[in-house]
Formats: sequence, C-alpha cells, structure tokens
Amino acid sequence: MLQGKTALVTGSTSGIGLGIAKALAQQGANIVLNGFGDTQGPHAEIAALGVKVAYHGADMSKASDIEAMMKFAADTFGRVDILVNNAGIQHVAKIEDFPVERWDAIIAINLSSAFHATRLALPAMKANNWGRIINVASIHGLVGSAEKSAYVAAKHGVVGLTKVTALETATTGVTCNAICPGWVLTPLVQKQVDAKAVAMGLSNEEAKKQLLQEKEPSMQFTTPEELGELAVFFCSAAGNNVRGVAWNMDGGWTAQ
Repeated sequence: MLQGKTALVTGSTSGIGLGIAKALAQQGANIVLNGFGDTQGPHAEIAALGVKVAYHGADMSKASDIEAMMKFAADTFGRVDILVNNAGIQHVAKIEDFPVERWDAIIAINLSSAFHATRLALPAMKANNWGRIINVASIHGLVGSAEKSAYVAAKHGVVGLTKVTALETATTGVTCNAICPGWVLTPLVQKQVDAKAVAMGLSNEEAKKQLLQEKEPSMQFTTPEELGELAVFFCSAAGNNVRGVAWNMDGGWTAQ
C-alpha cells in the first residue's frame, strides 16, 4: 500500500514510535528512524521487513537539529511523505514544584518539535499533493491529570496544532490527524508503574492493575501494534477525508 513512500517517525527507537514505524514498514514504506538509546536493534527490525531504513539522531528539543534531520530525510529518500510526530518526554510534579527546565524541555520536545517538523514537511507534501501528518498526542490532549501540567499543556497544544494543520491543508491531498492513546506499556509508562510499586509497596503486576483501574475501564493497555494499525488506516485511501481528528484509543477513558 505504501511502496515508494517515505515515513519519518520521531522518537522511534522504542515504544509507540517503533510500533508505528514497523506497521508502516510492513505496508512497504521506507523509514527514517529517530531517537536515543539502542538504534541498531530497531534499525535491524525494520530492515528485516524488506524496506530501506535510515537513522538520524536529531535532538528534538533543537530546531536546528530538526532542520538537519528533515534535510537528511529528503536527501536520502527524496522527500518525507508521512510524518509521524511522536517524540515525547514526561515529568510528574505539582505546578508549584515543577522544575522550570523540565517544563521548557517538555514543551520543546512534545509540542514545538511537531511544529518544526510539520512546517518543514509541508512544502514537499503540498507540491506532491499527497502527505500524511500523524501527531501522537495522548489522552492528555483531551483531558487533564493532576501533576502533569507540562505534558497535558503540550499534548492539548498538539491537538490544537493538528486542527490548524488540517484546516490549512483541507483542499489538498495532505491530511493531518492526532492519535490519543490511553495507557500504553512503553518504557515511559513502565517507569510510572515502577514508581507506584515502590511508593505503595506493591508488586509490579498489582501496580499495573492499579494504574489501569484509576483511568481505563477496559483494564488493558493499548499496544504499540494497535496504534501502528491506526496510523496505517490514516495513510490509506479510507483516510483521505479524515482531517483534524483527535482519535482516542483509550479503553473507554474519555467515555466516562
């Protein structure tokens, strides 16, 4: 379905980003990976799916790095057809205790990076009259949770950016949508589970259960694979007129 197309997925060396990159690669898209940590494992996993894969280590808090990454993608594969803005970090603290540098980093990586990558991807997408911009927001782009001020503010911003991008491309073959997952068992969420287990003297399984119980009626985590399939749908012909949505995959979290 996506043969000959190029997808750039930020924050794609693990978790949701890697799940989406693999799903797009399974449809034939060439992949540009980005992120920290182990890069060789994800690179090999994607290459094994029979597509071309490249990696760029842009620091998503820096506009100049993002510019270099977008240029690298265009130089390597011609242009970016599918942009998945997924890079994100988290910090949990009350507003009055929130470290200012953590606030700045979360806004930069979770929100500003999506703006920078989008502004750089749009000209080639518009010229080709086809493109897909998929912003990985969060259920926290739709609702709030205590002690997550920066993350919630950034993800609400991502949903707003998605709507504006969709309106500005509404008469073109370029679409922009957001995916809003509830709990996904990524390294980021596993850290929260571990912290809860330690703080409350629970086993890891009990801590997971309690985390889900608080918010997610289905009592199950959404998987990166499921989110990848939703991204594939947005890229399909069936997604041609899906524009500006914030699609929650949250086990009933926002239905309450």
